[in-house]
Amino acid sequence: MDLTSKTVLLLTVLAAVALFASTVLLWPRLAGRTWRAVTGRIGLLLATQLTLFASVGLVVNNAFGFYASWADLFGQETEAGVVVDHPTGRNGTDLGRQGVQRTGLPHDNRRADVAGRLDKVLVRGEETGITSPAYVYLPPEYFHPRYAKRRFPTAVVLTGYPGTAEALYAKLHYPQTERRLVAQGKMQPTILVMMRPTVAPPRDTECMDIPNGPQTETFFTRELRADIAAHYRTGTQARNWGIIGDSTGGYCALKMTMRHPEAFSAGAALSGYYKAPLDPTTGDLFAGDPQLQRENDLLWRQRHLPPPPVNLLVTTSKQGETNYTDTMRFIRGTKAPTRISSIVLDSGGHNFNTWRREIPPALTWLSTRLSA
Repeated sequence: MDLTSKTVLLLTVLAAVALFASTVLLWPRLAGRTWRAVTGRIGLLLATQLTLFASVGLVVNNAFGFYASWADLFGQETEAGVVVDHPTGRNGTDLGRQGVQRTGLPHDNRRADVAGRLDKVLVRGEETGITSPAYVYLPPEYFHPRYAKRRFPTAVVLTGYPGTAEALYAKLHYPQTERRLVAQGKMQPTILVMMRPTVAPPRDTECMDIPNGPQTETFFTRELRADIAAHYRTGTQARNWGIIGDSTGGYCALKMTMRHPEAFSAGAALSGYYKAPLDPTTGDLFAGDPQLQRENDLLWRQRHLPPPPVNLLVTTSKQGETNYTDTMRFIRGTKAPTRISSIVLDSGGHNFNTWRREIPPALTWLSTRLSA
């Protein structure tokens, strides 16, 4: 029985109810002080608590899709995703035509020319007034004499909401994965700018310029790129810059690449979505402007606005991800000159374990779309 099946949930709830009833009925008989009575009380209480926690956990997991299977829950799903490039046309993408398929080292700051360097910086936007922390990973090649005059391609790496930038290197292992891929010849040395999309905490701005609010989109597409380029050897053109993120960060990556092809030439969304939510964490993002709301709906943009000349990658899972249907719609709706690729896992949830399976092929894909 699958982790997300209704049968498992129903059996767990029934077990919790049965154990609760058994505890009430058997408690008088277990009221003695003998070791058997004490052990019986402990066993009933423990079993009841475990089934109650399991029931709540299953309900939450089914609602939010954190884990897709038992193997995913216990970290046994380790097979990496495979990137599929879909041939786009003037009228969209035919999913019946299959595209081309392409299939760490520990991080150490003691020797920058061997392990690279991780800088914690504050990115400042003069126009928007936004200041946000970020971690900048410089690959070992950045410090080699033969690369002294080279400018490096750069990828902005975003968390979900609320997220922590530290998780990008401590949990998702972006720098470590890059080092391994570069050593294998699958990726070119790339500067990573790791941060969360929440630049005006605690508000979830969904990476947009909010009327009379934080100008997050301007910060990411103009000021962040300018500030990083002023301090590091990175290019300033869109072909030098890509963006990748998970969940909210994935939505931001797609949206900002589609809306600003002059800023980013490639965007990758791991378990991303295609329309900004409106809830207590976001507040009123659109100030009652229906056109602004439509323009931030990526499926609407595909239907009504000219497609930009950019590269996009989307990921999902057939089992465990709530974005599967919308992702297939997004792929089908992508028109040339936009180029679309995908990673579709058989099983995977909205969690770090799934994204760790997708990050290596996603970084390989991103690297082939950027130039130094």
